Amino acid sequence: MQSSTFVFFGIVGSGKGTQVKLLMDFLKKKDGQESVYAYPGDEYRKLIKSGSFAGSLVKDPLSRGELLPGFLTDAIVTNILISNLTPDKHLIADGYPRAVEQSVSFEKMMNFFKRDQVKIIYIEVGREEGIRRNLLRGRHDDTQEGLAKRFDEYANNVVPAMNYFKDKENYKIYTINGEQSVENVHKDIIAALGF
Repeated sequence: MQSSTFVFFGIVGSGKGTQVKLLMDFLKKKDGQESVYAYPGDEYRKLIKSGSFAGSLVKDPLSRGELLPGFLTDAIVTNILISNLTPDKHLIADGYPRAVEQSVSFEKMMNFFKRDQVKIIYIEVGREEGIRRNLLRGRHDDTQEGLAKRFDEYANNVVPAMNYFKDKENYKIYTINGEQSVENVHKDIIAALGF
């Protein structure tokens, strides 16, 4: 059974997490295959909760919306893949890669795990709409200042990380309009992927 690899990009508040879940449900219904969800954000939150020394070191930068050291995120993602990825499972990465160096690492990971068709889903949402949605979400780290920093960091680091894959033969980028209803974004993703 052919498994697929997806990478989600989109600024915070673009609805990535929701769309990932919808895609996972869709894939499970379609072919019964499980998906491995590589989402460093969750792992970082677990790390902080664990009360470990590493957790104490990432807590403040994370709450300020700063990018954490690449090696740490690479290690977290590598660990998820080592523990969970098999040839018959789909892989969905979300919130990674977020810097060009991480894109280089991700490409090496994909080569190692023999994933030669990677579909990148970019959910495009304008800065104003993104900030509006984030303030509505009301997460404790979503302050105007914190959000502005995250949007700048996104433009400076994450967009180049995505563009790294632009002309690579095994990578295809699909740009989806994120400023529409959840259902329509999902429909557009499914249509773009040709399901």
